[in-house]
Amino acid sequence: QVQLVESGGGLVQAGGSLRLSCAASGSIFGIKSMGWYRQTPGKQRELVAAISTDRTTNYADSVKGRFTISRDNAKNTVYLEMNSLKPEDTAVYYCYVITVLTTTHWGQGTQVTVSS
Repeated sequence: QVQLVESGGGLVQAGGSLRLSCAASGSIFGIKSMGWYRQTPGKQRELVAAISTDRTTNYADSVKGRFTISRDNAKNTVYLEMNSLKPEDTAVYYCYVITVLTTTHWGQGTQVTVSS
């Protein structure tokens, strides 16, 4: 079984920064891809950023140039550095990992609130 523990969410003013972390533990035989989705009430969950084993990254257009995703393979941890935050970034952020066994696991979600 794989567990993901997220941290780093909170309340910040527009223009501020937050850093999210997500650490995976348990029966991990290898991680292929890691990343973050976000969701607001009444909307579908949307991909924010993803990073593969070779550190190739992918970002939603709405966060390009403001958010940076990174990973520490030794710690099975993925990070999301969020700068120049906007009120529209307010959401619950969920991390995920896709293992080499092609299973997908999700974190519990962390609230990010950006006030105007």
